[in-house]
Amino acid sequence: MATVLSRALKLPGKKSPDLGEYDPLTQADSDESEDDLVLNLQKNGGVKNGKSSLGEVQDVDSDVEVGMTKQHLSEGTAEEYPTEASNSLELKTANSLMPYFRTAIFLLTVVISMILVLVCAFLIPCPARDLHNTWVRNLGQEAGGVLFPPELFDVNGDGLPDILLSFTALKNASVMGVSKPWVTVMALSGMNGSTLWSSHVKEEIRSVQCKGLNLMSSTEPVCLITGTSKFLSLLSASSGKPIWTLDASHLPSGTLAAPAVSVPDVDGDRVNDLVILAIGETQPDLCFILVSGKTGNPVGGAVKYSINGNGKLIGPQAHVTGHGAIYILFGFGNVQAVALRDIFAQARNRDSFPLVLQREEPEWEKRRSVNLSELIDIYSGGVEFLQAVKSPDGNCSDLLITTDRGLTLLRGQDLEPRWTLKQQDIDSQPSPGYFSNDQILDFMVQAQSAGNITKKLLVVDGKSGLPLWNYELPCHMKKSDTLSVMTLDKKSVFLFWANEKQSILKSLEPSPRVHHLYLLHPTFPALLLDLGNTTGTVTASSIGINDLQKDAFYITVTTSITSEHQPGFLSVSKLRLRWALMTQSQEVPFKDTDPKISRGELRRFLSRIKFTDFTHKF
Repeated sequence: MATVLSRALKLPGKKSPDLGEYDPLTQADSDESEDDLVLNLQKNGGVKNGKSSLGEVQDVDSDVEVGMTKQHLSEGTAEEYPTEASNSLELKTANSLMPYFRTAIFLLTVVISMILVLVCAFLIPCPARDLHNTWVRNLGQEAGGVLFPPELFDVNGDGLPDILLSFTALKNASVMGVSKPWVTVMALSGMNGSTLWSSHVKEEIRSVQCKGLNLMSSTEPVCLITGTSKFLSLLSASSGKPIWTLDASHLPSGTLAAPAVSVPDVDGDRVNDLVILAIGETQPDLCFILVSGKTGNPVGGAVKYSINGNGKLIGPQAHVTGHGAIYILFGFGNVQAVALRDIFAQARNRDSFPLVLQREEPEWEKRRSVNLSELIDIYSGGVEFLQAVKSPDGNCSDLLITTDRGLTLLRGQDLEPRWTLKQQDIDSQPSPGYFSNDQILDFMVQAQSAGNITKKLLVVDGKSGLPLWNYELPCHMKKSDTLSVMTLDKKSVFLFWANEKQSILKSLEPSPRVHHLYLLHPTFPALLLDLGNTTGTVTASSIGINDLQKDAFYITVTTSITSEHQPGFLSVSKLRLRWALMTQSQEVPFKDTDPKISRGELRRFLSRIKFTDFTHKF
């Protein structure tokens, strides 16, 4: 009752913490205690849900405590609220602007990316695509024909090899109709056959060389032009303008016998040099001359040799052995070698050699004659062609020698024969390529019969020298080279010219002869593919590679048929091989074999063929 009465009267005083009752003995200290309570409430953050911050239960019925607490809390709130509200408004404003900033940054990034793409599209040219499957370019009325196969080399930087060739045509000298020979060196676009540049020279050209030359200190591509008499000049491949020309006074009593040979730098100017072979006009002696690739001036004097031999001029060719020794191969109906260090020693009249000439090949040096002559005998008797081909050992090139009796493959390291094949009447240089699956180079050989009536074709195994494939076709063309090109599956296709097989009566008809371009793929040895034909005489041909499209194209130089008293017209044509295989090739099966592939399967296989560039030589 006392407790209820004291709550009803709401008497001020201090309650006992244990009994919760009014204690009159502590009345005198109640004011001070209440002030301390208010201070403690302010320090500890006020009352929350009837509890202090320390977890003590508060009496919510006490007006004094609640009133004073509310008063102090309201004062504290009045001081702190404006700052918190301001921060809250600023945070809300910043949060409301963030999506706009993000959108603006995203749109700006997209716009900058589009501008960069457009700049790259307009300023950086895309690689040119070869859209011309075939074209024909007429060069005029020929007077001397073409003496060498066209050189295929990219001179305009479009990624597609262009055609460089030289020909002698007739040009009217006056209005009276008098004509004179006109020797032209020309570069035609591999894309469409248009003229990139042309220049006129004083004599017929024996060769145009652009690949594998390092005759300039800069990266500018160059071409080396060798004439049939005394003309030797280095041209800019892109413009055809001469960089230097050999002074004819350095050949006072001789003429250039063959194309110049590129050799490593021997005069110390960090540019490859040249070796030229000159033959005397009235004597069988010949001489070698070292020529600076940078200036075109001779490096020392002429080095003369007197050789024995009868027949076709062989070489000169540079050969690097497994030990790095350099030899020059040459001969007349035979093959001999002379060390480049010996030529350098006599030309400069010194015994010291540059580093590149300080190596010797022991196996080759053993073949020097008893009188210690500087000439080394390699092969004797009836040599027609000499080729350096990739060795299966991989240390140096082997030597394939074609004679009037057959083929012989010599090991490049010690010049011992690997194998010999007997075959008469080989009329052109064998074409190396991969026919079998052993990844050793094989060779396609063509032998012309007497009277140029038929042509025998055979593929010789590069490992054993045994025939792998052979066939015989009629052929009334005097001479045409067999060419090969490699595919991505490490096979080679072989291309050659021949006539169509006809009955005897039809072959005697006086109609113009039609020459067909045939392709042999080693996957289908039982049939040939006829890619095209011409009634003109094929005088030269070459194969180029389009690396971008993994395609190949065949370049043909032909002379049209005219009357006996009028020269023919010279023309150059191009044929894309993949397009020809898919659109106009015709199958020519052998009569004595049965093709085991359907036409649909063959077409699917041909559509997957891709060509690649490959160098058979080192």
